Amino acid sequence: MTDVYDPARTAILLVDPYNDFLSEGGKVWPAVSRIAGEVGLLDHLRAVVAAGRENGVRVFFVPHRRWREGDYEDWDHPNPTQRRIGQSHTFAFGTWGGEFHPDFRPAGTDVVVKEHWAQSGFANTDLDFRLKQHGVTHVVLIGLLANTCIESTGRFAMELGYHVTLVRDATAAFRPEMMHAAHELNGPTFAHSITTTGELVQALKNGPTAT
Repeated sequence: MTDVYDPARTAILLVDPYNDFLSEGGKVWPAVSRIAGEVGLLDHLRAVVAAGRENGVRVFFVPHRRWREGDYEDWDHPNPTQRRIGQSHTFAFGTWGGEFHPDFRPAGTDVVVKEHWAQSGFANTDLDFRLKQHGVTHVVLIGLLANTCIESTGRFAMELGYHVTLVRDATAAFRPEMMHAAHELNGPTFAHSITTTGELVQALKNGPTAT
């Protein structure tokens, strides 16, 4: 891995770290648990967040809209995911499922941006503004899901001029073919780096003097 991450210009984007996604008993956990177990998702998320904080890289929480009563009911064309959320009440506001996993809660200089309604963490939020206010040029995406919110946020980041890093084993999806598409087919069309947790953690430790 040759990418250099200056902590003053790098941000870790932690996408949708809700109990419904990451905790036993969460509404979506059964659908992601197989892939999450295979890649060691939780341990790798912990490792990336810890390495970022230890090396001066700011962590940005990029949360999905938490379902509230009435959401999507009068919309002209909610997307398929929004229709499912309207039925299942995933990430419901004020519930355990809509809280951040206990290992992934904001601390210190972390930033929590506005909730995104669909898949991109940039669309209709303040993420781009907040990143620019902190001088960020490089974003590292971790969290869920690899082929939806991670991919959409990464694509949008590329369009806005950011250097984009995907981390293969710090994300998950419902099926292996979705992970394959995210990292082997689609990721290379927009990401500047597709790496592993171990490689990324070492690069963060090396800092801007790495070669």
